[in-house]
Order: sequence, then structure tokens, then C-alpha cells
Amino acid sequence: MGKPGLFVGLVTLDLIYRVDRLPEKNQKIVALDYTSAAGGPATNAAVAFSHLGGEATLLGGVGSHEIAALILTDLQQCGVRVVDLDPDRPESPPVSSIVVTQSTGERAVVSINAVKSQAKNQAIANRILEGVRVVLIDGHQIEISATISRQAKQQGIPVVLDGGSWKAGCDRLLRQVDYALCSANFRPPGCQTLDHVFAYLAAEFGIAHIAVTQGERPIEFLCNGQRGQVKVPTVRAIDTLGAGDIFHGAFCHFILQSNFVEALQQASAIASRSCQFFGTRQWLRS
Repeated sequence: MGKPGLFVGLVTLDLIYRVDRLPEKNQKIVALDYTSAAGGPATNAAVAFSHLGGEATLLGGVGSHEIAALILTDLQQCGVRVVDLDPDRPESPPVSSIVVTQSTGERAVVSINAVKSQAKNQAIANRILEGVRVVLIDGHQIEISATISRQAKQQGIPVVLDGGSWKAGCDRLLRQVDYALCSANFRPPGCQTLDHVFAYLAAEFGIAHIAVTQGERPIEFLCNGQRGQVKVPTVRAIDTLGAGDIFHGAFCHFILQSNFVEALQQASAIASRSCQFFGTRQWLRS
């Protein structure tokens, strides 16, 4: 068995369409291709971690709605174990509609995320951290993430933050974070530039390892007070959907055997390769 990792956060069903161009107002268009898969930042990260040989457990809300079966089937095929925070929830889990433009690989996403499905600490299974070597939190289940990250910190388990965007309550998580991997859209209150973000996370919360991804542009990082960059491999992007999530899952795999900068480089190579395939699963079969 591979090294165990726990991934905490959003679970959705992603409906993904590939198109020549985005529709205009009141226009219907026919997609060039279509696929569906379980989605969400922590979910796609868990899939990547599992694919690279890790033993991935996903902690999120799925429920008992008919759509849940589609999510669970996909994750089972990807080798991801699911621990459901709300197994009796009858409402549909979040469903995301995603449109990918063929010429650029850029995606547009409509999703409700986990705003209406926040779980309480009572839903955390006993001994959920037993044997776990790394924890990733995506900030979509704030109360659960705060508790898990605090317990992980007490047990010496590294905590990775997927900082896709600033969410209410993120400040409750940051003191437990060992590795903050943020997108360029991650803007804490009062932070207008990347320099502000680095200073805020390092000075306010003592995070020694911070990285900010910027699509195809170099990854900016701070490692124990030293700034630097990691070049992103140049590829012809077919679909950028989930690339950041895959980067985070790959980082969780590589940080258990490499230093911070090497893990960023290795994870970037995996994420860039995933952009050469449509959807979030085709790259697994390449």
C-alpha cells in the first residue's frame, strides 16, 4: 500500500462540455465533447494522489441522493476511499457545469460549492488520522477542516492548504498550515499584491512554505524566508480544468519524499501534463 493521505473538502459532480466558443446571450450551442466525473478541489487532489501511488481518503459530504452513486462509482474506480460527512443527506450534492473552450483550454465554471452543506465536528469519524502521512484542506468545510488540521498539527502530520480563493473562516485554518499552495486569486483581506499575500501568510501565521500558482506563468514561492520561482512546463493546453487540484494532489505525494522546491517542480510537471487531455480523468489513462 502507498502512503496514506487525507483530503478534506468539497465533493461535487462535474458536468464538463467542450465547445468551439462560449454561448452568447439567449444562444444554444452544441458541445464538441462531454464527460462527467466527481469534482471539487480536495476530490481531484485525492484522485491525483491515488494515481501516483498514495492511499487517498476523501472526507467530504456526499449524501444519499441518486447523484451520489455517480460520484462514488467514479471515485471507487480512481482508488479513492470516501468517508461521507453526511451519508443520510437526501438533497443533491453540488453539481458543477463547466464549459471548456477548445482553442485555449480555458474553462468557465458555475457551481454552488459547499455553502449549503456544511458539516459539524460530530461527523468526523474516530481515528480518521490514524496512519495518515499528509493532510490537504481546501477550505470548503471550514469547521471540519479547522478541527482536522488542529489534530494533524498536534500529531506532527503536515497540513497542505489548497488556497484557490479566500473564504470566510480561512484565518481559522492558517496557524495549522505547513504548506500554503495558493492560486493568484487567493487574496486575504487587505492583500492587493502577491507580496502582500506572502507577507500576510508568513508574518501573521508563521507559514514557512508558500507557493502561488499563476497558470502557465512561473510559480512564485517563499521557502524559509527565501523567494524564488519554479518554471511551469510549456504544453499545448487542451483543458485546464482541475490542473490546480491535480497540482496539489501531486504535491502531497512528492512532499513526502522530496524537499519543497523539488515537490513544486514535480507537481507542476504532472499538472501541466493533465492539461493536455480533456476533462479531469483522461490524463490518468495516458
